[in-house]
Amino acid sequence: QVQLVESGGGLVQPGGSLRLSCKASGNIFSTSITAWYRQAPGNRREWVAQISWYGFTDYTESVKGRFTITRDNGAKTVDLQMNSLKPEDTAIYYCNYRQPQYESWGQGTQVTVSS
Repeated sequence: QVQLVESGGGLVQPGGSLRLSCKASGNIFSTSITAWYRQAPGNRREWVAQISWYGFTDYTESVKGRFTITRDNGAKTVDLQMNSLKPEDTAIYYCNYRQPQYESWGQGTQVTVSS
């Protein structure tokens, strides 16, 4: 069992930055991928970025160049640095862990971008 706890959300003005963190407990496997998703009110949950155990990353087009995902395998954390935030980035952000035949979600953290 892998449990995930997100932190770092909050209210920020357009153009500002936030850093989200996802802390995992339990056994983390080298076959795993950890991702960030987000869900805005009335919208489907969408994939934002992901990072493999070995550090390979990928991003949805709308956040490329603004968001950076990193991980610390020893600390079992995956961070999402979000810069140049826009109002359309407002959503609940969820951490997701998946490995073959297993998946886990965090409880989410609210990010609000507003002046």
